[in-house]
Amino acid sequence: MRRPTTALTAGLVLALLATLTSACTDGGDHVTLRVLASPELADVAPLLAELEEDTGVELELDYTATADLDGQPPAAGRKSAHDLAWLASDRSFLLRLQDSAGGLTRPESTSIMRSPVVVGLTPDAARDLRGRAPGGRISWADLADAAADGTVRFGMADPRRSDTGRAALVGVATAAAGTGSALREEDVSCDRLRGFRSGQTLTAPGSRELTDTYAERPETADALIAHEAELLSLNASGRLSAPLEIVHPEDGMVLSDFPLLLLDPGEREAYGKVVDWLLSADTQRELMRRTHRRPVNQDVEPSPELRTSVGNALSFPDRLAIVRQLVDDYGDPVHATGDQVVFLLDFSTSMRGERIAALRAAFAGLSGADRTSTGKFARFYRGERLTVVRFGGSVLEERTVTVRSDADLETLDRIVADGGFDDATAVWSALDRGYRIAADAVRAAPERPVAIVLMTDGENNTGLTYAEFLRRHGRLGSAADAVPTFTVQFGEADAAALKRAAAATGGRTVDAGLSSLTDAFKEIRGCH
Repeated sequence: MRRPTTALTAGLVLALLATLTSACTDGGDHVTLRVLASPELADVAPLLAELEEDTGVELELDYTATADLDGQPPAAGRKSAHDLAWLASDRSFLLRLQDSAGGLTRPESTSIMRSPVVVGLTPDAARDLRGRAPGGRISWADLADAAADGTVRFGMADPRRSDTGRAALVGVATAAAGTGSALREEDVSCDRLRGFRSGQTLTAPGSRELTDTYAERPETADALIAHEAELLSLNASGRLSAPLEIVHPEDGMVLSDFPLLLLDPGEREAYGKVVDWLLSADTQRELMRRTHRRPVNQDVEPSPELRTSVGNALSFPDRLAIVRQLVDDYGDPVHATGDQVVFLLDFSTSMRGERIAALRAAFAGLSGADRTSTGKFARFYRGERLTVVRFGGSVLEERTVTVRSDADLETLDRIVADGGFDDATAVWSALDRGYRIAADAVRAAPERPVAIVLMTDGENNTGLTYAEFLRRHGRLGSAADAVPTFTVQFGEADAAALKRAAAATGGRTVDAGLSSLTDAFKEIRGCH
C-alpha cells in the first residue's frame, strides 16, 4: 500500500523541479546583456558559454565599437541599444564625455586585462634595425628613421577608426615630441610624423583585419604595429613562414586595459557578476592562455612570453582635441603622402663663417646625419618633394628633387654646402619666387601639402618691398593661399617683418637664436 504514496511523492518532486527549471529559463536568474565590443575582443567568444553557465549571465557581443564609442551615450530621451561596452581602451570615449555639454556621467568601468602597443618585425628587419639602434635597443625613433629612408615598411590599423591604431599613433607622436609626458597641443602643431607615415604600406579598419591581411600577403610589410597580444596570437597561429620578433620600443608604449563599461545602470547586479567572474584567477589564466593578454589579477603570474617589462608606459593626451588634431593630421593611411617644402636660404655675405656652417649642418641633419631621436623624426623622407632656393640680391641657384634615394639628398646638400654668396639681401623677392614655385605645385597636385621655409639673417635691402610682395601674393589666388610660410629668424634679421610675413600667410616665426638653427628647422620643416 506504500507504493502509490512513493510514486505520488516522486511525481510532486519532479513537478517542483520542472517548475523551478522553467522559472529560471523564463527569466528567473538568467540575464542577457547586449555588449558593444571592440572587434579585437572576438577572441574571448569561446569563454562566454562558460561565463553563462557559471553566472547565469549571457553576453551578446556586437563587434562594432569604434575608438570614440560612437552613439554612446545615446541621444537625449533614447535608451542605449547596449547594456555594456567592452573596449580595447575607453580613453577616447572618456575624453569625449569630458568635452560634452551637459556634464554626462562617466559610466562604471573595470579593467579586465592589459596589452601594450608594440612592433612586430620580420627577422631581417629586426636584425637591420637592431644593428642601427644605439645599444641594439630599438625605439619608435629608429622605426620612424627606417620608414623615412625606405628600409622598413609597416602596417598599422587606421587610427581614425581603431583604438589600436590610435594608441599606436599616440605612442609614436609622444616619442616624437621628446617631452616624456602626455602630448600637448603644441606637440602636434607641426607635422613630425610625415617621415614615419611614408613607410606605411598596409592598413585596415581594425587590428584583426590588419593581421589577417598581413598573414595572407606578408610581402606587403616588414613590420606590424599592434597590441602585443595580437602579434603573439599571429605568431602562434602558424600562418607565418617565420614568427615576427616582438619589440617593446625603448622610448615607451601606450598600454591598453580592455575595460568593461556599464552603460545601463539598471544592470549593475549582472555587471558585477560578469566582472567578478572575469577577474577570478581561473578566468584570468584562461584569458591569458587564449588571448595572450596580461592579467590584471595580481595573484596570477604572467606566462613567460608576457613578462617583458613595458618600461615607460606613455600617457594618453588629456584632451580629445589633441587626439583629433593628431588623427586628422595623420590623415587617411590608404593614400600615400608626400609633402613639398620650398626652402629659401639667405646666402648674403653676412652669412659667411659660423652662420653658414650652422645652416649647412642643419641641412645635413635633415638629410639623415642627425642621429638624435628628434632628428630621426624630422628628417627628409622618401617621396617628399624638396626645393632649395639660394638667394642674395637675387636668386643664386634653384633646384627641385623628389627624394627617391640618398643621391637626391646629396644633390641638395651640395647646393647648400658649395654655394657662393652675394652682397645684397632681397628677402621679399625671394619669398615672391618661393610662392610662384609653391602655387605651381599646388595647381599641379592639389592633394600634396606645400609649405615654405624662409631663413634669413638680415634685413631686406634690395628687390621687392614687403607691400609689393603682398600685392603679388594676392594676385596668385587660392593656390598661394593654401601655402603657409614659416620664417626662421637668424642673427640680425628683421623680426617684426618676418612675423608679419608669417602671420599674413598662415605660418609662424621661429627664433633660431633661442636654441639652434638645427632645432628651428626641425620645429617647422613640413608644418602646414
